[in-house]
Amino acid sequence: MLSRRFGSGALAGAEPRTEGGAERFPVLGVNVDAVQIPSAIGQMVRWIEARERGRYVAVTGMHGVTEGLGDPATRRALRAADLVVPDGMPLVWLGRLRGHDLRRRVYGPELMLEFMKATASRGYRHFFYGGAPGVADNLASRMSEAFPGLTVAGSWSPPYGPVGDTEMGRIRRMLDEARPDILWVGLSTPKQELWMYENRAHLNACVLVGVGAAFDLNSGRLRQAPGWMRENGLEWIFRLAVEPRRLWKRYLVGGSRFVWNVSLELMNLKRFD
Repeated sequence: MLSRRFGSGALAGAEPRTEGGAERFPVLGVNVDAVQIPSAIGQMVRWIEARERGRYVAVTGMHGVTEGLGDPATRRALRAADLVVPDGMPLVWLGRLRGHDLRRRVYGPELMLEFMKATASRGYRHFFYGGAPGVADNLASRMSEAFPGLTVAGSWSPPYGPVGDTEMGRIRRMLDEARPDILWVGLSTPKQELWMYENRAHLNACVLVGVGAAFDLNSGRLRQAPGWMRENGLEWIFRLAVEPRRLWKRYLVGGSRFVWNVSLELMNLKRFD
């Protein structure tokens, strides 16, 4: 695993570099990698080509970091990730404030599509794990149609609710028998980060990537916000309008908590270790 330093909570923008050369910046106790989609794809490809095992990418934003404030397990899972990419304009803005050249967010659905576009001819084996019943199958079918030559190792939507040790053992065997190079995980935040953290050492997949809503968006189950909203930090308004009952607390309560705590961190009034 990559070595990481945590607990500074200071305004200094440069943290230790990743293997790919990118720097990190702290946000509420989580070190975010100052990367863009091409460099994230490049790092994922290096891990696969080196046949490394159990690397995982946390595609996170305001919601994920805020969840980590109140839940040590989520914070631990984010800190242990081999790559934490800024999927959310608030993290991009904070990265810019700390001196990093972040032009765009690393948007989960786009990261998935761009990775497949760049690597479909390489023969990497993809497994889609997550989503509501039927969503993973539909996503796998759509990606196969969109990217000729893409190798789908399998797809599976796990049952909702806790999974016992016996069932988890069966799931791990199923995944290993499929021999995926890259395992796309769509379980929503923070469930997917916790799942990757807990299972990475038990799986033979080279790279696990938690992409959450990408399963619903890239399968066509949910509509995406217009591009201008996604690029200007306004996607949350669109998503809140589409799913108000599910998302009101995330954006209105969690968003306020994020802004308050980031303000304290930027003014050096509070450390997030």
